[in-house]
Amino acid sequence: MNYYLTEEQQMIKELAAKIADEKIKPVALKYDEEGTFPHDIVKILADSDLFGVYIGEEYGGFGGGIFEMALVVEELSRACGGISLAFAASGLGAFPIILYGTEEHKQKYLPDIASGAKLAAFGLTEANAGSDAAGIQTTAVLDGDEYVLNGTKQWITNGGEAEIYTVIACTNRAKGARGFSAFIVEKGTPGFSFGKKENKMGIRASVTSELVFEDCRIPKENLLSREGMGFIVAMKTLDRTRPGVAAQALGIAQGAFDEALKYSGERVQFNKPISSFQAIQHMLADMAIQIEAARCLVYQTCRLVDSGEKSISKESAMSKVFASDTAMKVTIDAVQVMGGYGYMKEYPVEKMMRDAKITQIYEGTNQIQRNVIALELIKGLKTKK
Repeated sequence: MNYYLTEEQQMIKELAAKIADEKIKPVALKYDEEGTFPHDIVKILADSDLFGVYIGEEYGGFGGGIFEMALVVEELSRACGGISLAFAASGLGAFPIILYGTEEHKQKYLPDIASGAKLAAFGLTEANAGSDAAGIQTTAVLDGDEYVLNGTKQWITNGGEAEIYTVIACTNRAKGARGFSAFIVEKGTPGFSFGKKENKMGIRASVTSELVFEDCRIPKENLLSREGMGFIVAMKTLDRTRPGVAAQALGIAQGAFDEALKYSGERVQFNKPISSFQAIQHMLADMAIQIEAARCLVYQTCRLVDSGEKSISKESAMSKVFASDTAMKVTIDAVQVMGGYGYMKEYPVEKMMRDAKITQIYEGTNQIQRNVIALELIKGLKTKK
């Protein structure tokens, strides 16, 4: 379908696709097997100026928004959902600064993120605070001109590789979620270290690790917005970045479909390519329908976010749920179309199926997203009354 991309958006999409096809595809299986971080690909992305597509021109970026970010994520994920996360997770870490940082914060941190010189990461999740984000235990206590952080963040994408972290911590336990605050913490700060690096089912080229704070002192100027705004910072950030997860899922689905379609024309059974059999044709047709429907929803949601619309929680959640469920369904069907070969690690769809699963889980499980959607629908019903 023609989504009427601007000339600049089309150039971004084509550049990301070129890197995906020429640089990422040949090494995707290698990085998956080794479970190592793709430093060489990150450098290529940085040299191509793609890290700045969603950052303002005044901070060294392209001046685009979530839509431009999603176009890059989709194309990179078509080749490898894990490698694409080095880019996508840096965006997640950057958006609290974009949305709530002071001019000093933006001038200090965004140019390095835009150039790819430094990666960012977002620290919200903890062992007892996953879907229930209000359960975080990490604390930040003001001591003179510094905040002292203590606690551990779990399952943080880009953990240990990023240089700039936006972290949610509790500054007033008595206020519950209204007692949370957001901070910028730099790698190398005394008292800030990295714990366990996770051994994952999928997205193995992405580093997922613990952030450990032990009497970690940061300047009080590193507070984002003001005390008590941390939960809002986190939720508003996720509302804007969930279409990025949807774009990752969309790219994985497209990559798996491409492989299955190609294989169906090459695989001969009963003296015919299997693409000539109606059972396979119907599977391919359904996969194509689901992917295009997901793309429509993701792109429109991105445009809604970039328009400045304030109420985007429902649409953001919808795009994430639909695209990630589509990725899981399409990758499973792609393995089925390819049969025994699809199950083998030497073919990419086995990896794509493993990579797809996480898109239904992180940045809010799809069950939680359905709760969000339903509550927004009910709220709208009450408003109409």
